[in-house]
Amino acid sequence: MSLARDVTTVGGATLLSRLLGFLRDVAIAAALGAGALADAFFIALQIPNLFRRLLAEGALNAAFVPLWLRRKQENGGRAARRFSEDVLGTLGATLAAIAVLCALIAPVLAALLAPGFGAEPYLYAVYFLRLTTPYLAIVGLVAVMAATLNAAGRVSAAAYGPVVFNIVMIAAAGGAVIAGLGNAPVVGAILAGAIVVAGIFQLLVVGGAMFRLPEPPIAPQLSASPDVRRFFRMMVPGVIAAGIPQLTLIAGTIVASSSPSAVSWLTYSYRLYELPIGIISIAIASVMTPAIAAHVRTDDHAASTSAQSRAFEIALGLALPAAVGLALISGPIVTALFERGAFTANDSAAVAGALAAIALGIPGHALEKVLASVSFAHEDTRTPMLTALVGLAASAAGAVFLFPRYGHVGIALAVGVCGWVSAALLAAVLRQRRRLHVEAGFWRRMALIVLATVLMGAAVAAMQAWLTMFADGSTSSVRALTIMAILVVCGLSVYAGVLRLTGVVRIDEIFSKDGGKP
Repeated sequence: MSLARDVTTVGGATLLSRLLGFLRDVAIAAALGAGALADAFFIALQIPNLFRRLLAEGALNAAFVPLWLRRKQENGGRAARRFSEDVLGTLGATLAAIAVLCALIAPVLAALLAPGFGAEPYLYAVYFLRLTTPYLAIVGLVAVMAATLNAAGRVSAAAYGPVVFNIVMIAAAGGAVIAGLGNAPVVGAILAGAIVVAGIFQLLVVGGAMFRLPEPPIAPQLSASPDVRRFFRMMVPGVIAAGIPQLTLIAGTIVASSSPSAVSWLTYSYRLYELPIGIISIAIASVMTPAIAAHVRTDDHAASTSAQSRAFEIALGLALPAAVGLALISGPIVTALFERGAFTANDSAAVAGALAAIALGIPGHALEKVLASVSFAHEDTRTPMLTALVGLAASAAGAVFLFPRYGHVGIALAVGVCGWVSAALLAAVLRQRRRLHVEAGFWRRMALIVLATVLMGAAVAAMQAWLTMFADGSTSSVRALTIMAILVVCGLSVYAGVLRLTGVVRIDEIFSKDGGKP
């Protein structure tokens, strides 16, 4: 299967998962709105979301795959399976202990995450957080199983696991809305508990796929073997680096917790921002990182250069139009998706402003993901961690500086800056170490991608201005949904058309089994 086809499979599954996630968030917005109860719920989700970001969106995969490939190459498939099961047992036990600890110190965690909360939302945050803590152990098991499947080339089952997760969450959130429970604490409790149930269903799906691998299962166990110790040494810096985007949001919500509804506004905008970031991150971690790592292992410089070039092109080919599109049509997007029930027009305007600001950071985070995958392929997870921490520091400082004057929009802009800072530093380090290589035609193709993005932005802006001329003053979600659909179709048509006409994208390459370079 070609690199492009694997990326299409993983990206398509991730897109489906994120779209289902939007349906989930629409129900949450309708039920909880953007008030104190919603603020408490989103603060409680910071810890499980952080662990999901740390483990399930690429960093564990990036540390695991090179070691799994090494074990299989040197000792065979049975030894690789033993390594997977050892990591599964050791990490599972560690995370179970962490989950118990988080439940015990939930009051302290809530106070640290939201120092500006009043008494009532603080107590709700503690309660919701305790309900979600079992998920911390579940997500680790899912991540190890998914990494094993990715290393074995079975990307589909791992990619569609999050789809199952979101289907369960939609059922829970939709059920709460249909039941007419209103903006009540029981809704937050239902949703917090549903996270654990959804994680269990995802575990069953991914675990079933791992069970069907050619090598027979081996009972997981605690292990301190050299390979397991090396895995944890590599994983810790990697997961810290991968968690930086979530940590930037946490830092932002800490600053914003003293302002009513600001935590919710930031969280809703971040949900939309996560769509392109999630697709790019998981596609890189599941497909591009193993491809680059395999070529590095065989010391194939030409193949490694080709894989790096394609990784940059695919990542920026997704990130640039996503950033421009979200910034230009943030208003219709937010109104169409969220403005109903307890979520008001004022909330829509606040979230749209934050979304337009944070969207500017999407290309920077995409570049950072590709650069980190190159570093991970050389079994170096420490450097991406250090550059990501510098980005986090820049974002936190920016949030503190911008919040007094620009409110939550300033924090959103600071979150977007984080990826650009980290990417610039990591690129400089990799270039100095002579690990960063691109093909001769790379810059021409990137120029055409930028051109396609500019033409797409111009077409969307012109179409939006034309539609505004016929506006009747209505701000209904139905009208906003219609406008959003027209603008998205317009933008995608122009962007894809330009790429096709200039030869940057070839449909036969994406769906062919052999792949090959364009």
